[in-house]
Amino acid sequence: MKGLPAGFAGRVVRWQRTHGRNSLPWQNTRDPYRVWLSEIMLQQTQVAAVLGYYDRFLARCPDVQALAAASLDDVLALWSGLGYYSRARNLHACAQQVVQVHGGSFPRTAAVLQTLPGIGRSTAAAISSFCFGERAAILDGNVKRVLTRVLAFGDDLSSGANERVLWDHARALLPARELQENMPRYTQGLMDIGATVCLPRNPSCLICPVQPQCAAAAEGRPEAYPVKTRKLKRSAESLWLLHAQDGDGSVWLQKRPTPGVWAGLYCLPVFGSRDALEEALPGSSRGELRDVEPFVHVLTHKDLHLHPVRAVLPTGWNAGEGAWFGAGDWARLGLPAPVRRLLERV
Repeated sequence: MKGLPAGFAGRVVRWQRTHGRNSLPWQNTRDPYRVWLSEIMLQQTQVAAVLGYYDRFLARCPDVQALAAASLDDVLALWSGLGYYSRARNLHACAQQVVQVHGGSFPRTAAVLQTLPGIGRSTAAAISSFCFGERAAILDGNVKRVLTRVLAFGDDLSSGANERVLWDHARALLPARELQENMPRYTQGLMDIGATVCLPRNPSCLICPVQPQCAAAAEGRPEAYPVKTRKLKRSAESLWLLHAQDGDGSVWLQKRPTPGVWAGLYCLPVFGSRDALEEALPGSSRGELRDVEPFVHVLTHKDLHLHPVRAVLPTGWNAGEGAWFGAGDWARLGLPAPVRRLLERV
């Protein structure tokens, strides 16, 4: 790896001003609540998927006090379908802590922001940079790709020690003056380059604002970076979902335990086998079960092979904790995306 490129931050700032993304609904604001909400929603989620959720969330919870006062069920319902539901639980806990511990105002430094639930080092830096102009480095997945390519940083990021070195480089590259103006643009510019130009495959090097300083481009092999050898091991699990309806068309739903898959969400009863599902039903209903075509739902580290089974049951039936919900009720609950799709198809 060569030395750090001089003037790198200035290139990013100038490019972002004229070519970066500047019209997203969470931009052009220094309201830490709105910036924080967008940063959490955008973790592992594309901008296009977040846009509608962001607007609906603000309509229901326009500020941190409203979010703190909302019930967790309401928050999960607003989040339903966006995935990675631990983000929603942490969002709610964070809002309550901001209100209870910090008087309803977000801390102004990345160091203190990082102590709040669900806010990691990079997210804390993004909030403090965007809202308060703090000289703090971000290092999410896109930014790691940009910086490792610019620096030809070939050390394995599976190693914590190597990642700490990259953090040091990220801090050294930050703007040094006019921080109130330059830090938000620099932070956004790195995000924009990573999301729209410096792509994992087939990066658009010819239009990249930092291409003249990019050591990986000079080598002719930008896709060799970043280096990370440790791969996440994927697993698979088969689950049977009991889609029980009564004579009025209401559906039986239970709240999922925490921790676990879909923790805290309302869900169809889940079983580890079809035999276990049958055993939970009255004997007279077992012959009337109807299997729905199974499908796969992909989580970050696991493939869920879901086997829905439909049954019409008497209203008095119950499978432990849970309740019957009519269509007007379950539609407003926090439901796992595959369960919501299954119910909407009926």
